[in-house]
Amino acid sequence: MPRFEKIAASTTTSARAGVLRTAHGTINTPIFMPVGTLATVKALSPEELEHCGAQIILGNTYHLYLRPGCEVIRRFGGLHAFMNWPGPILTDSGGFQVFSLAKLAKISDQGYAFQSHLDGSAHLFTPEKAIEIQDTLDSDVHMCLDQCLPYPADRTAAVAALELTAHWAQRCKAAWQQIEPRRNLLFGIVQGGMFADLRQRALESLLEIEFPGYAIGGLSVGEPKALMLEMAEQTLALMPANRPRYVMGVGTPEDLVALTAMGVDMF
Repeated sequence: MPRFEKIAASTTTSARAGVLRTAHGTINTPIFMPVGTLATVKALSPEELEHCGAQIILGNTYHLYLRPGCEVIRRFGGLHAFMNWPGPILTDSGGFQVFSLAKLAKISDQGYAFQSHLDGSAHLFTPEKAIEIQDTLDSDVHMCLDQCLPYPADRTAAVAALELTAHWAQRCKAAWQQIEPRRNLLFGIVQGGMFADLRQRALESLLEIEFPGYAIGGLSVGEPKALMLEMAEQTLALMPANRPRYVMGVGTPEDLVALTAMGVDMF
């Protein structure tokens, strides 16, 4: 049985409905995922989230790695038990938080070297480390480590970022394939700045590696709304129909309506 299955489609737009099967339950898409950065959605208990109809929530790899740390979560048997949430969880790779929060962050082919924003301690996030942490968290959907660009970014920077992201994606998948037993999904992330042809190039490189799902990253980073929607629509048109599509960092009510019509499954 496929992990993702489209079950209905609009006759007037690209909107679609589907199901995404995970180790902790089946998700009906399109779906909005509340953010639980520090293993809790602010002001809401797990019971209240269930009552609201939340099917999957997000955890943050960077923050959870720094505090409370992997060893604490490992003792609980994973993030689900730690936060008392029985349903699916998606974790990001931590790359955006390094980009936006960490002190003295330095990027190289190896990964992100950075100092914690909490205490200044030194750390290194490699693609392999990002997968290792997410495996410890036992999230249902892992994200590849990627390089997120600010807006505006020139073409040279966008090319470098997409090439590094593709290289890291290969390493992330290789590390993910070593997990036994492997119950979770791994999503590749499309970068490319605000250049449609570069986003196509980035997507094609990810399709060659092949992932259970694909995400569009690097949007909602300060660009005009019209440009965000343009980049999303052009990229979505090229994405495979038999894989879930996740637009990262986007989640206002009006964005949900517009992007659902373009065929997005996850927000």
